[in-house]
Order: sequence, then structure tokens, then C-alpha cells
Amino acid sequence: MKKLSIIIPAFNEEKTIHIILNKIKKIELIGSLEKEIIIVNDCSSDDTENSIVEYIAANGDLNIVYFKHEKNKGKGAALSTGISKATGEILIIQDADLEYDPEEYNILLKPILDGHADVVYGSRFIGGKPHRILFFWHTIGNKFLTKFSNMLTNLNLTDMETCYKMFKTEVIQNIKLKEKRFGFEPEVTAKISRNKKIRIYEVGISYYGRTYEEGKKISWKDGFRALYCMIKYRIFSK
Repeated sequence: MKKLSIIIPAFNEEKTIHIILNKIKKIELIGSLEKEIIIVNDCSSDDTENSIVEYIAANGDLNIVYFKHEKNKGKGAALSTGISKATGEILIIQDADLEYDPEEYNILLKPILDGHADVVYGSRFIGGKPHRILFFWHTIGNKFLTKFSNMLTNLNLTDMETCYKMFKTEVIQNIKLKEKRFGFEPEVTAKISRNKKIRIYEVGISYYGRTYEEGKKISWKDGFRALYCMIKYRIFSK
């Protein structure tokens, strides 16, 4: 039976990790896919580890694989660890917070299972799904980064920075990823765009954004890093 690998990088998410795992647990995937949940704790300084361990002990029916970095390496490094351990035929990135809804996995799965796509991005800027109203300049920044990425890659994405990226696992495992922090998004986009045989689709998703008080971690500095990564991995790096 085919399997969906769900990669969860976790850093100081003790208050939400069990909630997102409960959401994943209750969904039924189309195509009778099984779930493989891979959690990578990026050396959290709070009680994230105990929350995960207790959840695994109480939910033996879930296929959860747990890894821990002994030093904080960054989200990109946690993703690389999780991706390398995936055994499912399809893989999706899932943040440990509550900004994205696992009930929408099936929306992303459909183009792949129907045989149309190799990669599917979930866009927060298309479709009629709920979208929390937050930061004007973040939205402008996201759209600028997406447009700049599109100029370099010749893609027409609407949301390059989205967390929800779904891949045929062989596609993402064949890409050598280097970014350790939030440069994963522009790096992986630049690298998949190089292979013209990879079919990329985009679907509308909802977005339940967090404020910084609620735990949001990305900053304006990461936006400059994203610009650097786009140029580096699309123009100067093969």
C-alpha cells in the first residue's frame, strides 16, 4: 500500500505539537494512502521533546518516527533530516504550528494521484479558502519574493514561500539540499525548476497565520536570505 510521509520540523512547539498530530491522525487520505509521520526536533529549549514522547506512547496506532538534533541547526536542516528518512512514495512538509490545516492534504494529493503532477504547492493567495488577515508588509514581501523567484525560474507560482509543498519522494530525495534555515523554500524551488521533466502544480489552501507573540519565527532577515538563495541556486549553482 502506498504511503504519505509527513515531515514535521519542530522547534519550541510544546503547546501545539499534539494538536497538529491529532489533526493528522483523524484525516483519511484519498487513494487509501497510509501515513508515516517523521518528526525532527531541532534541539528545542522548551518541553517539545516530552510532548512528542508522551504523544507517541499514547498513540501506538500511529506510525510516528522521531529524530532529535543535539544542536539547533535550523528548519532547513531539520527538513533535510526528515526527507532523508522518508519511506513513503509521496512526501509533504508540515510545520508543527497551526498555520496550515492537514485536512487539506487531499487537495494537494489529487494532482499527483491523478497522474498529472510530480510536485504540488499549496498557495495561500488563490482559491476561496479562509485566510487570516495579519501583516501587510509580510504579504508584500512574500509576493515580491515569489515574483523574483518566478523571474529567475520561469515559473508562474503565486506562493513560493508556502510551507505546504508536496513531492513525489524520489523527486525531493534526488535533490541535494544545502540551506539550514529558512532558505529551503527558494532553494528547492530553484532546483526543481531546473528539471523540465518535473511537473509542478499549485492548489489553493487556507492559512491560519500566527503573530510573533503566538510563536511566529521568520523575520525580515530571512527575506534577504531568500533573495540570496534564489540568485545562488538558480544562476550560480548547478
